[in-house]
Parts: sequence; structure tokens; C-alpha cells
Amino acid sequence: MLRPNGSALNRDYEKRPYWHATMPAIPSYRGRALPDTADVVVIGGGYTGINAARVLARGGAAVTLLEAEHLGFGGSTRNGGIVHPGYKWGPGELIERYGEDTGRALFRETMDAYGLITRLIADEGIDCEFRECGYLDVAWARSHADHLRSSVETFRRFGIEVEFVPKERLHEEIGTTFYHGGLVFPPSGLLHPGKYFAGLAAAADRAGADLHDGVRARTIRRQADGRLVVETDRGAILTKEVVVGTNGYTDGVVPSLRRRVIPIGSYIIATEPLPEELARSLSPKGRAFFDTKNFLYYWHVSEDRRMIFGGRASFLPTSVDRTAAILHKGMLEVHPQLASYRVEYAWGGNVAFTFDRMPHVGRKDGITYAMGCCGTGVALMTALGTKVGEWLGGGPAPALASLSFPLVPAPYEGRPWFLPFAGEWFRLQDRLARRG
Repeated sequence: MLRPNGSALNRDYEKRPYWHATMPAIPSYRGRALPDTADVVVIGGGYTGINAARVLARGGAAVTLLEAEHLGFGGSTRNGGIVHPGYKWGPGELIERYGEDTGRALFRETMDAYGLITRLIADEGIDCEFRECGYLDVAWARSHADHLRSSVETFRRFGIEVEFVPKERLHEEIGTTFYHGGLVFPPSGLLHPGKYFAGLAAAADRAGADLHDGVRARTIRRQADGRLVVETDRGAILTKEVVVGTNGYTDGVVPSLRRRVIPIGSYIIATEPLPEELARSLSPKGRAFFDTKNFLYYWHVSEDRRMIFGGRASFLPTSVDRTAAILHKGMLEVHPQLASYRVEYAWGGNVAFTFDRMPHVGRKDGITYAMGCCGTGVALMTALGTKVGEWLGGGPAPALASLSFPLVPAPYEGRPWFLPFAGEWFRLQDRLARRG
């Protein structure tokens, strides 16, 4: 519906994820009796934990999953719905940083992650509006377009047929003149995160995983016999192994992990359904979109023709109202043709960054972790949860397990006091790049 007040942001939007409003209800697992013992205790009920629990239970392990809030509370049902392989570093940078063999193994692992998603959706019969559409990475600055153009040959050496789209042809891919070119990356897609997660939770339940929400793990301590005791706010569980998959909501249950993960807010708005012709002009080929700045935007037109528009709106302490206004302004810069359409949902949540901007997986003294997806979590954390389950069942370690997990090089115990300073630096770099 067109709004008479033009480009002003309406204030009657719902402050909750659009996905929550349109996903099937996940059964409540609150109040269930905790077991005294388990083969494996999984802490965290998002993509990582639910997939680790699914694989372990299917392999015959007695696995208990603990989620402090409700299943899927964090980024697993708050993200932008874009499914793609990749890290913050491209394939060439991976080789430069880690060497030829490790770099190639890391890149292959992330490509395998996307393939796993497609198989998992098919094998488990998950109805989640999945469509393989490719994504378009659009250049915020002219120099960024040069970088995208030069990356084509690198990707092709890794077997990925990408295409650079110059500025004069960008209208074939996206309804905006705001950017300086783009890179089409075909092996990627879109889905409804809430429906996808509900399907994963049902699969874990069917496999026999013992699921619990509303139970917070407080500490983990080791007994003299080598077994671990997980202390929760509802009692203790004795176990052989613990998996920690808390990502952007990592607390002090394992203090050494909290000192390595930086929670950063990411925020999204969703408009009312758009006319079919307008939706098609915004996204002629139905792709997902990212831009190349540090304070990036990511967006797409949903299956029911809503604009889903997200970004790193602020590194300062903020609110949904404030970030909705920032994103609405950004959305109209990119797509001014949306000025007369209402925003119906606005929300936010945490993504987990690390100092080296890479995810990390490891295993030490009975505690296995997978976290730090740096904003690429739908495919990657699904895959890492699955790989962790296979690893504990006797399978090979993920390639990422070969990387050391660096500490944040500042006094830090989970409250990222330094983020506003980093944010202003990144914002300055974006401004300078755009002017250049």
C-alpha cells in the first residue's frame, strides 16, 4: 500500500523478525527432566548445535542439547536468509594467508557447505522456500569494482564460473544505479530461515536427540576420572564430551572462548509485499545482493515479494527503532522506488566475529567448539555442526580445525567496549573509498 507521507519511515512496524511471524511453531522443550548422564552435551540450540545433535543422535550417541532461550533464538532465525559459500577472505587471500594446501582445503570446505545445505533440505524434506538463484556482490566504490573484476580469474582457477557485470550493464541484474559494477556468484541461494530451522529441529528430534530449551549451562568442570560435569541452572549432567555452538551469544561457560569471539549487531527491515512488476524490476533475476563496504548492506526480494534489507547499521549501543531508521535511509539510497512502501517488520541480533575474521573449530580436553561465522552462518554453521557431529563419531576433522584461534588483543571478557572505535574507523574507510 502506498503511503501519503512519501519517504518518511512509518512507526507502526512490528519489532520482531518477519521469519518468526511466518514460520511454523517449534514444539516447546521447556520443563523436561534433565538426564543425569549423557554421551555428549551440546550447548547452544542454533544451526551448529542442532546439526551436531542430529548427527550424533543418528549415530547412536545419547546426546542432550541445552538452549538457554528457545531453540533457534539467535542468528539461526534472525538472519537475512542468504545461503552462500565463502569466508570474509577470498580464495586467493586464503592461499596467501595459509598456504596452497590449507587455503584450497578451506575453500573446498566452504563450497561443500553449500552443497550440504541443498542435500539436507532435500533429504529431510524441509519446506523453506529454498531457491538457487546466485548472488550479486555490488561495488560500493570504483576501486571495489576493479577488485571484483580482477577476482574473476582467481575464482575460475578454483572451478567457480563467476561473471563480472560492469556498471553500464548492472540494470540487467538489479534495479539501481547506485553501484559501480558487480560480481555474479552462481552457487548460492535464498531460503526462509525460520522454516529452515524448524525443519532442522524436527530432524534432530526424529533422530532421537534429547532437546531442552530454557536451560542455561553455567560452568563445565572436569572430574578426576576425566569425565566432564556440565552445571546448569536446573542441575548437573555428567558427560564424556561437550560441544559448544553458541556463536554470537557466547557467554562465560567456557571463558577462553568468550575471549575469542566478538558479538556484533546485525539488523534487518522487511517491507510490506510489493507489486509484482516493482519486485521484478528491483531483482530481475531473483538474486541475493551484498555490497562491498565495511558497513555492508545485504538484501533480497522474498518469495512473497517483500524487500528484506539488512546491514551492520551501528557498532554503538543502539535500538531497533534507531537501526530501522538507518536501514530505511540506506534502502532508499539504493532503491528510491521504495519510498512509498511501508516497513512491516524490524529486528536485530548478533553475529560472531573473530580477530582474524575466520570461523574456528577445535577440540581440547573433551570440549569441542565451532563458532565465529563472521556473517556467513547459514551454510557454514550448518556444515560445521554436521562436521563436528561426524568428527566426534570418528570422522575426519574439518579443515578449519588446523587454524589457531586467536585471542582478541585487548582486555576483553565478552563486552566489546572497543567496537565503537573500530566502527568509526571502518565508516571512515567506506567514506574515503566512495569519494575515491
